[in-house]
Amino acid sequence: MLSLALVANAADIKLKITKKYLNLPVSHQVDRAVMTLNADDRPSQAFDIRLAPSTPDYWVFCDVSQYKNKELTISYKGDNAGMEKIYQADEFAGQDSLYKESNRPQIHYTQKRGWNNDPNGLLYYDGEYHLFYQHNPYERDWGNMHWGHAVSKDLIHWEELPIALYPDEHGTMFSGSAVIDYDNTSGFGKKGNPAMVAIYTADNPEKQIQCIAYSLDKGRTWTKYKGNPVIDSKAKWNSKDTRDPKVFWHKPSNKWVLVLNERDGHSIYNSDNLKDWTFESHVTGFWECPELFELPVDGNKNNTKWVMYGASGTYMIGSFDGKKFTPEAGKYYYSTGSIYAAQTFTNIPESDGRRIQIGWGRISHPGMPFNGTMLLPTSLSLKTTKDGIRLFSEPIKELETLQTLKEQGKNLTAEQATALLKPYNNADCLRIRTTLKLSHATSAGLGLYGQNLLDYDMNSNLVNGVFYSPNDMTSMEISVDIILDKTSVEVYVDGGAYSYSMERKANPDNKTGFNFWGNNIEVKNLEVYTLRSIWN
Repeated sequence: MLSLALVANAADIKLKITKKYLNLPVSHQVDRAVMTLNADDRPSQAFDIRLAPSTPDYWVFCDVSQYKNKELTISYKGDNAGMEKIYQADEFAGQDSLYKESNRPQIHYTQKRGWNNDPNGLLYYDGEYHLFYQHNPYERDWGNMHWGHAVSKDLIHWEELPIALYPDEHGTMFSGSAVIDYDNTSGFGKKGNPAMVAIYTADNPEKQIQCIAYSLDKGRTWTKYKGNPVIDSKAKWNSKDTRDPKVFWHKPSNKWVLVLNERDGHSIYNSDNLKDWTFESHVTGFWECPELFELPVDGNKNNTKWVMYGASGTYMIGSFDGKKFTPEAGKYYYSTGSIYAAQTFTNIPESDGRRIQIGWGRISHPGMPFNGTMLLPTSLSLKTTKDGIRLFSEPIKELETLQTLKEQGKNLTAEQATALLKPYNNADCLRIRTTLKLSHATSAGLGLYGQNLLDYDMNSNLVNGVFYSPNDMTSMEISVDIILDKTSVEVYVDGGAYSYSMERKANPDNKTGFNFWGNNIEVKNLEVYTLRSIWN
């Protein structure tokens, strides 16, 4: 550890920054207190942290590159005993075991340290998929909202980049979206270099306001608009709950569209320049994290509908004219479980044509210095069913690049199918595609160490406790695509007609491993794939 120079205030230390990171010890046995970083000619930072006075539960880090060769003053309003444990280095504590930790997901994105929640600013630009997200760098619980940032070339392998947006005088950085301003409507861009513009909520004790920032280097550094906020609507709604802007370009009306959750639903705003916004309409019945997008029905580009949903994922289908969304059907659900605050990518090339979504997985990783995960990217589509047009969600095809077929069987008994799976009882990552045929209208499924990955109650039309009616209402079959990671389970039913996700939890008293169960069931098809780590 590098020595720290104590100063007059016993709660302050000063040091000359010569390394990339400050390593900070965290203990959940103490309360949060405010830490402040100050250097004369650099913006100050302030955040809550549970600074460990003795043995830490884990370490987090703060990138202090901006203070290189500067004298930094560190203040802390809590127990000063932990200050002497702080040290600077070019590696963060635990970097040597990064992505190899015992409960680190191996096929899902997780940040190096701290907390994540809502995906933000999902965007494709110049060969990169951008994933921004709600992030607390200093603890594995919610707080200190920043925008974390990661990029990928294939939606599977992710590289975590430095924090994109930091809290400021307007508040902490809540959820939002990002666009590429190709026509330079905002004036932020340069010739041949359109601006990437983030639209986000700043949260403070008084209210939530909408702000913008722009980047001219593919999201690596950001400049906040001096005219922020661009929307301040607390007075209009008599509510602080005005947040999570989703912005996109609406070509038919030649306008920017912003969908904002305000008190009891989603509001539509229009703009010519991303700075000046006009309220147009409002749809009640949604909470947080709005989405609005157009999809072809059954792949027919001449027959499209618009989908609107909120953080829970319950959705309406309707029409949209650039100013007003008109609901025609809903609400319905397509996915349940750990998923929350899912967002879809903007600027996907027309040659691709997919509407790709990532949701936040409310899943913990026991004993780890990080919390939360991003669920697998999925491709959304609208299909005609017996009940009308519905939203389907399936894993993107790129996931197949990780998989290796290990076992395959057809027309198996439960016992035979279970025997095929037994060698993989303790696999960290696995994909299982299977079709079960029931002999009675009762219950059947697949368990793993006492946890039901699939529990299909045909009598009550329940899949793992949630109502599900197959498109063929008299079918005795159900098909599932089950994807296991170290700490999570994702299941896609009947080609994505319904999906659910949950924490992977083995019953320590159960020693059976995989187990197909049910009254004289037939496993018509079984495919077992191992999945390589995305971190290798």
